[in-house]
Amino acid sequence: MSKKVFEFEEQHENILAKLNELKEISSTTGFNLEKEIKLLEEKIENLKKERYSNLSPWEKVVLSRQTDRPGCRQYIEEIFTDFVELHGDRFFGDDKAILGGIAFFEGVPITVIGHQKGKNTRENIERNFGMPHPEGFRKAKRLLLQAEKFGRPVITFIDTPGAYPGVGAEERGQAWAIAENLRLLSGLKVPIISIVIGEGGSGGALALAVADKLFMLSNSVFSVASPEASASILWKDLKEVEKMAAALKLTADDLKAFGIIDDIIPEPPGGANQDLKEVADIMRKCIREALEELLSLTSEELVKRRYERLRKMTV
Repeated sequence: MSKKVFEFEEQHENILAKLNELKEISSTTGFNLEKEIKLLEEKIENLKKERYSNLSPWEKVVLSRQTDRPGCRQYIEEIFTDFVELHGDRFFGDDKAILGGIAFFEGVPITVIGHQKGKNTRENIERNFGMPHPEGFRKAKRLLLQAEKFGRPVITFIDTPGAYPGVGAEERGQAWAIAENLRLLSGLKVPIISIVIGEGGSGGALALAVADKLFMLSNSVFSVASPEASASILWKDLKEVEKMAAALKLTADDLKAFGIIDDIIPEPPGGANQDLKEVADIMRKCIREALEELLSLTSEELVKRRYERLRKMTV
């Protein structure tokens, strides 16, 4: 990773640097230590894999927020072809925190919508750090209705801290815009596949996540509120965020155990940014299999099954 997230990553890099020094010494002195060095490298990599496979819930929250993590646009470019971005809600304006348009997935025309964060300060300001305003959700609503009209499956990517809580957003009907999307998604007559690729926070995430199939990347999180907000509300103490992250059960493993999500898309040690192509290939396979199943259903069967799926989550 270009930016070290955890202390053990820095230790790992330091050990590898020392091994490289040992390689140089070995080559200049004539001592053949290649076998020993290779064994040490393998041991270090295995320890790294083991450490990343046992991240705490809070560590996964931290990893899910990293700026070098692949975003919605990167997955669109990797998985789909002929993407055409569509803008505006035909009411107020164009919210760049929501990216959406039409594309092809292995020859099948689809509608794709997702949260889009920035990769630097300028981009984050432009995209409001991936926190949509009401016009962003209304843009999504417009694209969802268009998808239904033309019979296109919908694929959404979730990556937001939550909907923007500013005064202007509330004045323009933030809660209403989210509620309208929830109602629309629950009865949409085309297949819906949602994938949590980073941080899935609050109603801002849920507004794009009511689906027939819901997947999560292994280091992503999905929760009703952030650990910081929950710790502030319940304990009035931000020092309790790690404890709160564990209590919220927000990891992919937790949500798979509860039956909230359908499957987990594995990431390489260090996160999805370590090998975007590998993650995208697995994601493509999940989408393909889900579409094959969902496209075999009639619109009535689709809506009925989605209703039953949602009802099970409330038990």
